[in-house]
Amino acid sequence: MNDKIICYCLNVSESTIVQAIKNGDNSLKDIQKSTKACTGNRCKELNPSGKCCSEDIMKILQRETGVKSESTCCCCH
Repeated sequence: MNDKIICYCLNVSESTIVQAIKNGDNSLKDIQKSTKACTGNRCKELNPSGKCCSEDIMKILQRETGVKSESTCCCCH
């Protein structure tokens, strides 16, 4: 399991997101609710990529579930 940080605002790892999906989360909103990932607002400052983590979360969700979804930045306004 990869323990790479996905949400730098709230220090949420990939393994935490994968576990949430295994526990039944099947949308970005579900993952936000259970892990708090993608609910901060300092992505451009904290994420080395300088972008919102929603795209990375959606890629993990697609990889784990096989369902493709559109990602929208939810935390950077």
